[in-house]
Amino acid sequence: MTISLQIIWLFILAIPIACIAWTVTHEEVFRELKDYCVNRSARGKTLLERKFFYLFTCEYCFSHYITIIFLFITDYTLLMSDWRGYIIAGFSLVWIANFYMSLFGLIRQDIKKEKTENKILEKEEKKPK
Repeated sequence: MTISLQIIWLFILAIPIACIAWTVTHEEVFRELKDYCVNRSARGKTLLERKFFYLFTCEYCFSHYITIIFLFITDYTLLMSDWRGYIIAGFSLVWIANFYMSLFGLIRQDIKKEKTENKILEKEEKKPK
């Protein structure tokens, strides 16, 4: 695979990794799972138990495991075709996926802020003067 094709794969493969990691750790569809994992990570009896359950509450941590699955499924390597290429690809995918998630979080925050400001303005307009 040429370097340009590897770079294209890097930026495209990071999209589903980011999507899965964000959805599991932030969206309402997995709220019960997240609440359970937050509880277990806070109240676990052993360090191993607390750290294991924490992985499902942190998008950065969880993206590492999703990346490993995607590397296994796609056999994607970056720069080198041996085990070193998997390591380079893995950390590169995690970094790009987390960049995407940060960007998505900022956009969502901006949209939420705008909606809140609009609601406040609507309430002020409805008040009798």
